[in-house]
Amino acid sequence: MDITPLTRNPSGDFVGDVTGIDLTKTLTAQQVAAIEAGMDRFAVLIFHDQHFDDDTQLAFSRNFGDLEISSGGEMSKPEDRRLKLEMADISNLDRDNKMRAADDRVRLNALGNRLWHSDASFRAIPAKYSLLSARVVPGAGGNTEFADMRAAYDALDDKTKAEIENLITEHSNAYSREIIGFPKEDYGQQNQDKLRPVRQSLIRTHPVTGRKSLYLSAHIGTIVGWPTPEARAFIRDLMEHATQPQFVHAHVWRPWDLVIWDNRTTMHRARRYDDLREVRDMRRSTIRGDAITAPQQQAA
Repeated sequence: MDITPLTRNPSGDFVGDVTGIDLTKTLTAQQVAAIEAGMDRFAVLIFHDQHFDDDTQLAFSRNFGDLEISSGGEMSKPEDRRLKLEMADISNLDRDNKMRAADDRVRLNALGNRLWHSDASFRAIPAKYSLLSARVVPGAGGNTEFADMRAAYDALDDKTKAEIENLITEHSNAYSREIIGFPKEDYGQQNQDKLRPVRQSLIRTHPVTGRKSLYLSAHIGTIVGWPTPEARAFIRDLMEHATQPQFVHAHVWRPWDLVIWDNRTTMHRARRYDDLREVRDMRRSTIRGDAITAPQQQAA
């Protein structure tokens, strides 16, 4: 297995292109360890020509820990799901594999994926890795952009680093969907408990490398102890800083690409494409994290 750096920023390697391995086969412990070491170094790894089906993708994913149940699957009715609960359906297709209409509520909710975010930051124990497999890609658009939160932190001035060192933010899926026009009530009474804000540290330290990262996401609604308008304005400033071009890599998808990213050290967003005329079928498995980042007892 070889990893070729695709993107370097002022802080070091960010995105790596991996060759010489077939992830659909059973891997050795040494191969799994090499991938994890690559993730610690780069934070985003790209593998081409990985012809997964759902079962082989889930089997590969389990090499890195327990799988999360997708939030979309949790909050949908069983008869509306296209994929297994462990597989997030990142597509514009309904259960019958037909493209969703312009006013389809699931389609509109999925537009939140075009905001900069970190997967599952709205869970008390947030996600570790995300693994996204491209089954069908559109002819144009639909790229995924990644932002290096380690490099963004490194580039802050010392005064700002000191100011944010111990700040705690509150995250909820409802906050990000509010940005695109969904009131919390639209999720239904049965889902309100899943939308309750959780607390996350604004600064995270990688358990292996010791590097600090900003932990930002569109799911952030406030900073604990701050007036909400001031908190949201400050978070917006940090988001603008962290998504400057020198910190960002855009991945142009090819069929059967698999991209793995570390949610602890990156943000990402999907880019626009003609989702009413072209199919984009992506399937994401997500590895659970193993620890809270901030105490939850006082969460709102």
